[in-house]
Amino acid sequence: MTDLTTRWLGLDLRSPLVVGAGPLTDDLDALKACVQNGAGAVVMHSLFEEQLVAEQMAAHRFIDSRINMDAEARSFFPESEVFEMGSGSYLKRLELLQSSLDVPVIASLNGISPGGWTQHARELEDAGASAIELNLYDLATDPSDTATTLEQRQLDVVRSVVEQVTIPVSVKLSPFYSALPAFVGGVEAAGAKGLVLFNRFYQPDMDLDELELSREVVLSTNAELPLRLHGVAMLYGGTGLEMAVSGGVHSGDDAAKAILSGATVAQLVSALLAEGPEALARITEEMKRRLSGMGYDSLAEARGALSMANAPNAQTWERLNYARLLHGWK
Repeated sequence: MTDLTTRWLGLDLRSPLVVGAGPLTDDLDALKACVQNGAGAVVMHSLFEEQLVAEQMAAHRFIDSRINMDAEARSFFPESEVFEMGSGSYLKRLELLQSSLDVPVIASLNGISPGGWTQHARELEDAGASAIELNLYDLATDPSDTATTLEQRQLDVVRSVVEQVTIPVSVKLSPFYSALPAFVGGVEAAGAKGLVLFNRFYQPDMDLDELELSREVVLSTNAELPLRLHGVAMLYGGTGLEMAVSGGVHSGDDAAKAILSGATVAQLVSALLAEGPEALARITEEMKRRLSGMGYDSLAEARGALSMANAPNAQTWERLNYARLLHGWK
């Protein structure tokens, strides 16, 4: 049977199947079950820049509003532990997971602008994070924001976070870049070690009866996988960054396709929410059988075999992807 051990971001993993950032990271028992069923690593949910900045500003406003209360006010400062400043509970959670799970635990930061909040990356490292996943979840809504300014701001965020830590940083991207390989080159130059493809943006619907937005989160299906496979297959061989597929992996064949396209690991969230931690055992066995049946003894042998760099006719990927978009094929 195929050896499923691999290295991701310099970490030795027993399996390429990783629990992605999502609600399960708040459930220690569920995470333990995921590890027992074969998970190679765990990614925590994101600590958001907006949350950190808002709580920091709230603290400053509290202090500023009292600074001239009386003659002695300027010498008065609240004890620092009065304010959590956004990261305290997250750091405690990280420490708990690191001490309770025998697989690497990867912390996650979400940011859209460089700034003081990036110092929290160092706190995550100090709390024991094996790596950091930087989630560039950023929607352009300002008409004055060009693609160039937005992408440069994102690269500045990557560089800012990388400079804070010695542990590896991977960057989670959206699929909405007009020139993805060029932007990935900038991510690599900024010091990142890995990529996660792709983000799933929340897509709120409308409740016409209540005249408000509906915020239900729809789980992924493997119909979303081809977009990820195409991105990984296009980038493989053209970047030194290791890649993870995130979104659309629901079976062993899905995971095998991710590896054959060039991914090092596949992140699972929706499959686990729908089926429970037992999905990991099923997907692991299915992936093993598929890759073994194809004659691969290890993931290293299989990785990238169907990438654009290694496929017999790389242009086939482009033609099929164009036809899929044109005709709405899955």
